[in-house]
Amino acid sequence: MESESIVYGCIRDWPSDNPDQRILRRETNHRILASLPGGEAWPFLGREMFSFCDLPGAGLYRTQVIHFGASYQTVEYEWKLWVQEFEALLKQLYWASAVVHLETELNGSHIFRWESESGFHSPREGDLRVRCAWERESGVHV
Repeated sequence: MESESIVYGCIRDWPSDNPDQRILRRETNHRILASLPGGEAWPFLGREMFSFCDLPGAGLYRTQVIHFGASYQTVEYEWKLWVQEFEALLKQLYWASAVVHLETELNGSHIFRWESESGFHSPREGDLRVRCAWERESGVHV
């Protein structure tokens, strides 16, 4: 049997006191996530793996949090491709920071972080201007 990898995390928008800006950013992010492939068509990122709270007061205060998670068959061997797809998605979204947890049976657990250098990223920016960090948890996971 092949090893399983678990990937999960969240993408955070930045807080704003302007309700029109918040609505625009949330609607744009929802539209982009809804446009992801679904069902068996998605190799790394699919719309079913993403979720978010829609209603103010019901998990949504000022900052939108998009959470995601999926299990894969040894995705760590294609991790570079997974990260490329994730960064391509980030280019299309409004966000301030993102964190991805990768738990593997063979190579332990890893945490990857993206933070926008300006404090926030807009899809109009095109290229990502980010600070990235990678952490590896020590110890053996069974």
